[in-house]
Amino acid sequence: MAEPARTAPAVDFVGGAVGYRLRSQAGRSHALLKATGVSPTRSLHVIDATAGLGRDAFLLASIGATVTLIERVPEVHALLSDALEAARAESDELAAIVGRMTLLHGDARALLPTMQADVITIDPMHPPRTKTALVKQEMRLLRDLVGADPDVGDLLAAALAADCGRVVLKWPLRAAAPPAPRKPSHQIAGKTVRYDVYVRPRVGAGLQARGA
Repeated sequence: MAEPARTAPAVDFVGGAVGYRLRSQAGRSHALLKATGVSPTRSLHVIDATAGLGRDAFLLASIGATVTLIERVPEVHALLSDALEAARAESDELAAIVGRMTLLHGDARALLPTMQADVITIDPMHPPRTKTALVKQEMRLLRDLVGADPDVGDLLAAALAADCGRVVLKWPLRAAAPPAPRKPSHQIAGKTVRYDVYVRPRVGAGLQARGA
């Protein structure tokens, strides 16, 4: 008898692609690290404003970053919460990684003005692809729960106005950028996506201006 089709994406920090990337250390060359500035010797505080499946947040935490995940869809927030608990119970190594991850339920547009971080990352649902193969099943299931994120321009504006030194937007490589108050400082391109990096020097007590 065939198994019933899943209606929710799998959020897994123990096995699958996330577990393999951790065990193989393949993520240490990921473009996201270059875009955010996170490294084993530079453990920054990152706000993941669109947590989704949590994979980017887990990668950053595995390198040493402290990551605050914001997810506004209740079903996705519940999946993330369960996955964090499962990882915490799996091993001391995973417990240490997810110990650097804090999950919040809410709309990042409302939360960001009250928060402070070194970096804010945004990975909204991307425009539908028209000339490529169907997106992977997990992303299709996530889109079913999250929707199309038509307010990405508002979220980007909120991030750029927040108290942070850098905003990183993950976006399809050749797609037009969403509306923003200013152009990115630079871009880091991969095979199918790019990272638009907005750097804003911060000047204040105890803070040093940050550059690209």
